Amino acid sequence: MTQPFPPGQAPSPDDPTQPFTPNLEHTQPAQMVPTQPMGPVIYPMPQPTAPATRQPRRRRGGCVWVFGLAVLVALIPVFLVGIGLVIYLVLPPAPLDVLILGMDARQGEGFEARTDSVMLLGINPGGLQVSLLSIPRDIFIEVPEWGLWRINTINRDAELAEPGSGPRLAKEAVGMNFGVGVDRYMRINFDAFVQIIDALGGIDIEVSRLLVDYEYPDGAGGTITVEFQPGWQHMDGARALAYARTRHADDDYQRAARQQQVVTAVLRAALNPVTWPRLPGAIQAFSQGVDTDLSLLDLLVMAPPLVLDGAGGDIDRMVVNRDLILYTENGNAVPNYVLVNPWVAERFD
Repeated sequence: MTQPFPPGQAPSPDDPTQPFTPNLEHTQPAQMVPTQPMGPVIYPMPQPTAPATRQPRRRRGGCVWVFGLAVLVALIPVFLVGIGLVIYLVLPPAPLDVLILGMDARQGEGFEARTDSVMLLGINPGGLQVSLLSIPRDIFIEVPEWGLWRINTINRDAELAEPGSGPRLAKEAVGMNFGVGVDRYMRINFDAFVQIIDALGGIDIEVSRLLVDYEYPDGAGGTITVEFQPGWQHMDGARALAYARTRHADDDYQRAARQQQVVTAVLRAALNPVTWPRLPGAIQAFSQGVDTDLSLLDLLVMAPPLVLDGAGGDIDRMVVNRDLILYTENGNAVPNYVLVNPWVAERFD
């Protein structure tokens, strides 16, 4: 028979005959939580939320249009140049012949000096052709009202007789003797020559053979030795000037051919896109040291043949050398016009 237990006391799970006695040693007293009287439960009303704003997708087509517009703007100058070149070829301007005088000016002489080099540059827009004729400085030609005159003294003697008349008389004399109409002139001194080449970063020239000059003028009344080894060489302005001027290693005729090399190399350097960032300095040196009657329109006329023909080194060149001269009774060297002028007539106006 089950033992009766006091009310609220259950039997021990280990021994049903004994009452369950809890171990209060580790038991925490129950926390009494006061109760609130129950009332109606009120839930908050949900707040309406704005519908999510959908971000518009960026169209990639906009970037394409911007890029296309930029390309179009960049191509406009190219297009205009192309149209101008077409018009230039269809309706070419008149040929232009320019007399180039390299001045052998000493300190303080300015342009009242002898010419160390004389060249005739021919621009034929219709054929996109560039030609260069070199006349050595000791050649004699007929000068209006003067008679037979050494070509390198025409500018100086005319300037001494009438300041400013040197280029005009030189143009008339060269045109009369070679049967061309010389339109413009350029007078360039040694300092400007050096500065222009230095501004371009130098020029590249192929030296055909060993050149040694033991009596090259040093600019102070003395002489120095200059030497050029065969092969391609990069020259600064001073070095290029010495290459163009030295003559004791050969003669004036071969020096004229070297001067043509230098002119061609300068054109090639100026027309090389790598050199274009340097052009402002070269233009400044040109404007400060070169006397010329070339206009901006003349330069535009000259540009296409110089770019398309001159940049590739395809310039037609002639030097009035020993094979193309005769001698007067007084021993003066004069051009053999029978041999020279047919070549000139084909390339100059």
